[in-house]
Amino acid sequence: MTIAASLLPEFDHEMSVTRSLLRLVPDARATWKPHPKSMTLAELATHIALTPSWVGPTIVVEELDIEPVGGPKYVPPRPGTMQETLALFDTQVMTARAQIAGCSDARMGQMWTMKRGGTTVFSMSRTAVLRSFIFNHLVHHRGQLSVYLRMCDVALPSIYGPTADSQH
Repeated sequence: MTIAASLLPEFDHEMSVTRSLLRLVPDARATWKPHPKSMTLAELATHIALTPSWVGPTIVVEELDIEPVGGPKYVPPRPGTMQETLALFDTQVMTARAQIAGCSDARMGQMWTMKRGGTTVFSMSRTAVLRSFIFNHLVHHRGQLSVYLRMCDVALPSIYGPTADSQH
């Protein structure tokens, strides 16, 4: 079994669960946040929706400088509605899945580097980047989203097992 083939079931599961939460984000609560230092509900949902887009640079380029010296700073898109955010997520997931599926074991094993302003933040194999920096990062923020939704009185679906709101 290839590395990509071993990653895809995990990717598919995590993206499906993530989508089940994103679809519940109410437009009417888009600007809500639990604390002044927190992201708004819409900002968090957008960050989650964009996380699969990190797969492309991880597989395609050898390194990525997220704040290149003398270059433009990354400005994420700002969807206007949660329906647009969900559509953005769906597009990113479809693209990311194809990129993972097409990546060879040799490329998965190669080192990849993220930099900020020319300084290395981390270097690890592409496989490790996909698992830790992308999959786990998304799961972390999805956990935040589930708390945000609970605080907004939105019933939560099953994630890794039943919730207080689900019977299965």
